[in-house]
Amino acid sequence: MKFKIFLICLCCSLNTFAQKSYNVLKYGAKNDSSKLATAAIKNAIEAASKAGGGTIYFPAGKYLTGPIHLKSNITIFIDAGAELHFSDHFDDYLPMVKSRYEGVDVTSFSPFFYAYKVENIAIRGRGLINGHGKKWWDFVEGYQEGQARSKWQLMFDEQNQGILLPDDPKQMKRGFLRPPFIQPMYCKNVLIEGITIVNSPFWTINPEFCENVTVHAVTINNPHSPNTDGINPESCNNVHISDCHISVGDDCITIKSGKDGPGRKMAVPAENYTITNCTMLSGHGGVVIGSEMSGDVRKIAISNCVFDGTDRGIRIKSARGRGGIVEEIRVNNIIMKDIRQQAIVLDLQYAKTAVESVSDRTPRFRNIHFSNITGQVNQAAYLNGLEELPIENITFNDINMEAKTGFDISNVKRIAFYHVEVNTESGPSIKAMNVTGLTVDAWKSFTPHQNVGVIELTDVSDAFIYNAFPAINTDVYLKLNGSKTSNVTLGNNNFRHAKMPFLSGKEVLEAVRIISGDPVK
Repeated sequence: MKFKIFLICLCCSLNTFAQKSYNVLKYGAKNDSSKLATAAIKNAIEAASKAGGGTIYFPAGKYLTGPIHLKSNITIFIDAGAELHFSDHFDDYLPMVKSRYEGVDVTSFSPFFYAYKVENIAIRGRGLINGHGKKWWDFVEGYQEGQARSKWQLMFDEQNQGILLPDDPKQMKRGFLRPPFIQPMYCKNVLIEGITIVNSPFWTINPEFCENVTVHAVTINNPHSPNTDGINPESCNNVHISDCHISVGDDCITIKSGKDGPGRKMAVPAENYTITNCTMLSGHGGVVIGSEMSGDVRKIAISNCVFDGTDRGIRIKSARGRGGIVEEIRVNNIIMKDIRQQAIVLDLQYAKTAVESVSDRTPRFRNIHFSNITGQVNQAAYLNGLEELPIENITFNDINMEAKTGFDISNVKRIAFYHVEVNTESGPSIKAMNVTGLTVDAWKSFTPHQNVGVIELTDVSDAFIYNAFPAINTDVYLKLNGSKTSNVTLGNNNFRHAKMPFLSGKEVLEAVRIISGDPVK
């Protein structure tokens, strides 16, 4: 009797599951790509939505479709062997919808997967989605200023009258904005898992103003294409990105929060993000914050990632006019290889601008910490603050870099290095200018260069350098330059292998203070 009851319950459970799964083939879709499936998919979503939600199921095969708009409690399940091929006819992505483009709120082409003010949505499976982005790329790349405007540009102009523009509105004035591949806006509980994504027309996964977003075990492959960033969660709260494999034509993962005046007006920060266990190959940057960060970026943890062949590793960038704060950032357990430019970048002069008074237009970087990083790179790091507002409170712990050139630091306040090794092919391991509050503990370099300091400081004040043990044949360990250099202290160093522990330029007005250790042979 108990066995019969169990079978009845199991059958009921299976029937319930079957009622909640909506096979697109039953709604008229073709899995041989012979017919546009947009209407069939929409009908399946409508049916599931009326029932309170469900799974839109794509069995193996090839589907041709236009945009897919999700509703609450809808899961798109793309099974192994299933491929969704998105049309490259621009008209299929009309009517235009509310969107965000590079930090500016606009009305434009529908994203390929789009959701607006819904909750509990997912795109899952082991299948593939292909954006066929080349036609979109070619249109934008081939556009020339002054040529006749297309019907899509005229439509964009009509629907975006009076929008708040960024400081440099050049891209908006073109009026042809490629749609993101996946863009949920103002949504709660978003899951994207398992799928493979190729040939995005623009940014690939781009949640906007969303809460509780998870992107897990996704493969993105858009190399050799313009502005096809991998994962760009913008102005979101509680974002979890893990176990992803990304190779794209721009940044692999980028954190943003709006651009210039439009971003400051919305004032919605990107916060509480975790990024872990990801590999990044082709791309301008592995994990990038900015340059659109006008609504603030805070509480970001990046860990256990491999960057292999990207232009840069970790890059945080902004410029005068953005405003906003980037703070409370932790980067830990990272391996970098064949990084073509810098392993680490903190740049507040991403766009070259004139010095101006500190205001709400002034961006700020502070409280950013790096640890346990190994790299084979072109340049170890580039930190470039503003004269009127330096980068503040930066630390590096347990870093090991093989680099053509070392750390290049300017306009920074309170920066510390603990147990860092940088072996350069040329130049100093650290070059610092206009820095206040520098701590260097147990710095190592096993490739000293003749007539070059391992550490070179220009106009640096309040520096404490200790626990150094220079390598054999070190010519000069510490070089000091600049009339503003002051209060430099050496402690507990062993300079027996250095021909010259320190060398001060004639313009340096204050002597180095030695408090302990073995400063000379």
